Amino acid sequence: MNTASEYRSSPGLLIPRPEYPRPDWQREEWLSLNGRWSFQFDPDNAGIKEQWQSPSSAPLDGEITVPFSWASPLSGIGRNEKGIGWYRRTLQWAPASRDSRLFLRFGAVDYACDVWINGEHVGSHQGGYGTFEFDITRVWLQDSENVIAVRAEDEDHSYQARGKQGYGEIRGIWQPVWLEARPQAYVQEARFITAIDGLVEVAATIVAHQAGPAKLQLLFDRNKVQHELELELVEGENQASAVFTVADPQLWSPETPYLYEGRLKLAGAFGEDMISTYFGIREVGTGHFDGRGYRYITLNGKPVYLNGVLDQSFHPAGYFTYPTDEEMQNEIYLMKRLGLNLVRIHIKPEEPRKLYWADKLGILVMEDMPCFWGSPDEQARSSYEREARETILRDYNHPSIFSWVMFNETWGLFTGEEASALTGDQKKSKSYLPATQQWVKEKYHWAKQLDPSRLVEDNSPCNRDHVETDLNTWHFYINGYENVRDHLNEISAQTYPGSSSNYIGGHVQSDAPLMNSECGNVWGIDNGAGDSDLAWHYHYMINEFRKHDKLCGFVFTEFRDVVNEFNGFYRLDGSDKDFGYEAFVPGMRLADLHTADFIVIDAPPCQTVEAGATVAVPLMGSSFSDCYHGQSLELAWELWYDNLGIRTTAAGGTNLLAWDGYGVKPLDQLTLSMPRCDAAAVLALCLLNPAGEVITRNFATFDVRSGKEHGMYQGGAEHISVPVTGFKEATFPYKWTAVQDNKVNGGGAGHFAYDIRLPGGSEVQGIAAVEIFFEASAKRVLGRNIEGARERKPGINLMHGGSADVDYNPNTYYMTDDERHASRISVLVDGEQIDAIVVQDDPADSRGVLSWHYQPVANKLDEAGSYGYLCRVKLPGRLAARVNRNRSFRLELAADEGGLALYGRNAGRYPIGLLVRVHSF
Repeated sequence: MNTASEYRSSPGLLIPRPEYPRPDWQREEWLSLNGRWSFQFDPDNAGIKEQWQSPSSAPLDGEITVPFSWASPLSGIGRNEKGIGWYRRTLQWAPASRDSRLFLRFGAVDYACDVWINGEHVGSHQGGYGTFEFDITRVWLQDSENVIAVRAEDEDHSYQARGKQGYGEIRGIWQPVWLEARPQAYVQEARFITAIDGLVEVAATIVAHQAGPAKLQLLFDRNKVQHELELELVEGENQASAVFTVADPQLWSPETPYLYEGRLKLAGAFGEDMISTYFGIREVGTGHFDGRGYRYITLNGKPVYLNGVLDQSFHPAGYFTYPTDEEMQNEIYLMKRLGLNLVRIHIKPEEPRKLYWADKLGILVMEDMPCFWGSPDEQARSSYEREARETILRDYNHPSIFSWVMFNETWGLFTGEEASALTGDQKKSKSYLPATQQWVKEKYHWAKQLDPSRLVEDNSPCNRDHVETDLNTWHFYINGYENVRDHLNEISAQTYPGSSSNYIGGHVQSDAPLMNSECGNVWGIDNGAGDSDLAWHYHYMINEFRKHDKLCGFVFTEFRDVVNEFNGFYRLDGSDKDFGYEAFVPGMRLADLHTADFIVIDAPPCQTVEAGATVAVPLMGSSFSDCYHGQSLELAWELWYDNLGIRTTAAGGTNLLAWDGYGVKPLDQLTLSMPRCDAAAVLALCLLNPAGEVITRNFATFDVRSGKEHGMYQGGAEHISVPVTGFKEATFPYKWTAVQDNKVNGGGAGHFAYDIRLPGGSEVQGIAAVEIFFEASAKRVLGRNIEGARERKPGINLMHGGSADVDYNPNTYYMTDDERHASRISVLVDGEQIDAIVVQDDPADSRGVLSWHYQPVANKLDEAGSYGYLCRVKLPGRLAARVNRNRSFRLELAADEGGLALYGRNAGRYPIGLLVRVHSF
């Protein structure tokens, strides 16, 4: 039927996601059906009765862009309405051979789907995440137009697997749709199992519509790897298996992601079926090393430390569908550039093309099964089992996937009530029934049987409720160095075979590897962390992780910010956050915390010490690579501090380290002599290989205090320190203090005025020059600074898209990123402007050492990590004589609309208040 609203293929129309959707299993003869389709909601379920599937029915009243959820902006609909949606498309297409079989394939449709071709029903599918197809050969017209009609129904039933769709709902078609031609006999699937000695086992399923002989060829690595089977096919399904050995195998790993790319070719009287595919040779497992009574996770027979990140795979415009293949490739790149070797795809299977890039670029994948949110009744169990099977079988051949996670945080496993806590509720164990625990155990064994080549996790727990698992994992969201340290010590002490810790229902630990599978401080703070600095916490948390010999890795929450969580390495749009580590150790990046060989500083991230004190700093070496075993490495260290803008080295040296063996071992401690002045001192470490190249960097800091009333600073002059809260006048429309009154904020345009009194003539006979030092930043005014904070306990509603009210969160202080909030500061002395300074931002990150160190409690943040820029102003000579006579002046610091924050001795980056340096003659 020709109507204006019925979309037809057009050579000039740009097609979204034009690539073949399954690069791991690709045929040449296919047609993308992505693009514009006719669309209409069906709120009254009238479509079937009114024959909307019929080619002669009235046109649908709208258009949609496939393959995007109808709730997402990229669909062109952008309406989050559950219920029924109808799709229709008219096109003509014929395969090269008229004898081909034709398949209509769907990447995924949420949730229940029915499909008609030319008014004839060709199949149904239920489940929102699985790929499926229908053989439409019989009903497809090769010489004329065809009408495809799809009815999708998504009612958000409690038994539906939904994962974390609250960020943006998956509704209807949300993965690519395509037509594909195959001969009368074709390879339906083939599964590869590899071993590091080069042994490859292949199990293939072949569908034949006529009996007869056939040849199956396996051609890989530019035909250097070849194997073939002579087959006698019967009509219907045929099973074929092959075993061959690859000589001198190139092993797949994140560092060397070698893929054996090639093709399977099935040939016979029916013609030829050619599939482009690939496999990676690698083994995933666990093992004992050096007499330990616990296991390490292994890749290719060697221990691997998993530096991981949680990935919600959410896109602000496409929701859980990426707009382009390039963006999926970039996702893996952005992880790799941080030194990460693991990504956990959170409670959903990942798009096949993104898994392809994980295979190709090299990152390990922990893939979750999508969860349901209701009770584990028979309907929920049946639906879950069907989708879990689809997920494992679809993604079986991706070498990047090293484990399957069957459930997350016991969601969907509670009987009689839905989950209500974000990060754990021990009371919930009462409704995690023994019968459900048994079912979970059965699913663990079922997955192991379906895929013996990978590790399987029964449940990634926040309630410490494993039953049986290959990985002894747990979640924690805790803020505060001492709290994190004590928690990890407790977890390590409680981990041993036979321990009941972290298990439920009488089940106990085996010697399974210990691994963290979610961590961070996002939920470890009252009301949630809001949008605040994560660099400080991340640094000491990773340092504490690497202290524990039993611990094999972690998964940090999370890769990008999402709609109501702001704890990503990147912003939701992919822009950078600035962690600030390079300010402590030249060249240091986030990747330095993710190296296989690592130097642990067994000390707090900042310590208060006396000027001139001797401080011992314990060190440890952590090695999860044999790259440097048996070699001598060099540890270069430096103790340095900023002396009012001058980088000053207090001490330094090098130590030779005999580097050998896996795990964690103590090293000789460093003994440091602290500067004899007030300073924020930094211990900077670099581990160097025999060629002098940096392997990893680390640091710790010290608040060095002289105990003097006005502090002690180098420079051969008298110093007067004035508290930043000691102003005599303030004219800002918004004004408040923070960090235990060690910081003062002025929002909007205004000024702070201070009366400065200088030493009298008996102390300083003549004043030759006066310098003023202060630490200042702009002041970004938040909603809570104007209207007050909004206390809000994080609940499970945030998993379903609830607003975080981030600008009103009492803990929010936006972490440094690509966005800048600048301000111009005018410096006036006795009413005369003597300087103007532009401060570029209102930053917060690891550089705000003192703002972190002097946080009064761990579970509430008070402008934590905030800091400013060191400003230095010299009084001009024309004012020196007057100041010398009066021994006082009024200092005015005025800001434009960008506002002003001033940092005192115990806040920001520099250990000063308003500091006046007086040079005498």
